Amino acid sequence: MAQSERGISPQIDARVLAELSFRDLVPAIWLPTLELRREREISRWRLHLVRHRSTLKNRVHATLITFGHQRHMSDLFGVAGRRLLTELDIPEPWRSHVDASLVLIDDLEARITHIVKELRRTGADHRYIPLLMTAPGFGWITSFTVACEIGDIGRFSSPVKLTGYTGLCPRVKQSGQMDQRGPLSKHGPKYLRWGLMEAAIAASSHPLYRERYQRTKRRLGRQRGPKVAQIDLARQLTEAIWHMLTRNQPFAPAGALCRLAA
Repeated sequence: MAQSERGISPQIDARVLAELSFRDLVPAIWLPTLELRREREISRWRLHLVRHRSTLKNRVHATLITFGHQRHMSDLFGVAGRRLLTELDIPEPWRSHVDASLVLIDDLEARITHIVKELRRTGADHRYIPLLMTAPGFGWITSFTVACEIGDIGRFSSPVKLTGYTGLCPRVKQSGQMDQRGPLSKHGPKYLRWGLMEAAIAASSHPLYRERYQRTKRRLGRQRGPKVAQIDLARQLTEAIWHMLTRNQPFAPAGALCRLAA
C-alpha cells in the first residue's frame, strides 16, 4: 500500500523512529566483527568441501551398486578399498568417472585437512571452545563451528532466545482457540543447525541423553522418531550451551555438584 494511501508521510515515520531511538526503545542491531566473519567463512568453506566429498563418495557407491559390485567395508576409500576399486571390472565411461572421483576426493581431503589445521591455529584462544567440548557430542570442529556461529552469547537474554535463533523450533500459528505447530522455522544460520545436529547425533548414545533419545524414538515410530529425537536433543544441548557460556562454566547436568565432561 502506498504511503499516501496509508495517510502517513515519511517525515512522520522518521520523527517516530527518532523519538523511539531517543527513548532507547529501538533494539540495537548486533553485527559480527571482521575477525568473526573470517572465522565463519573458513568454517563454512570446510563444510562446503565436506559435502562435496560426501557427494563424490556416494556417487562411487552408486556405481558399484549399478554393476553388482557392492562391498561392505569399513572404509572403501582406504588402502584396501582403493585396491579393490582398481581391480573391479567396470565398463566405460563409469570406470573413468570412478577414477576421476577418487582423484577429486583426495584433493578435497587434502584441502579439508589444511583448513582444520588453520582452524585450530586461529581458534586456539577462543574462550567458548573449551567449555563446549565438555558437553556430550561436541568435538573440536563442532565446538568451533557452534562458537563462531553464535558469536557473542550476551546478545541472547535467555535459553529460549538462543533456541529460537537456531531455527530448531517449530512454526506456531495461533488465532483465537487455534494453536497449530508446523515444520521447523529454520531461521538463523544453517551452519549452526548443522553443528548442533551433529552434536545431537553423537550425544544420543551418551548416558545422560540415551534414555530420552530412545523414548522419543519409540513414541513417534521408526519413520519420524529418529529425526524428531535428534532435533529434541539438539534443543536440549542448545539450552545447556546458553547456561555454560553465560556462566562461563563447563557442562554439568541439572542438579550436579561437579561438571560432567563428555
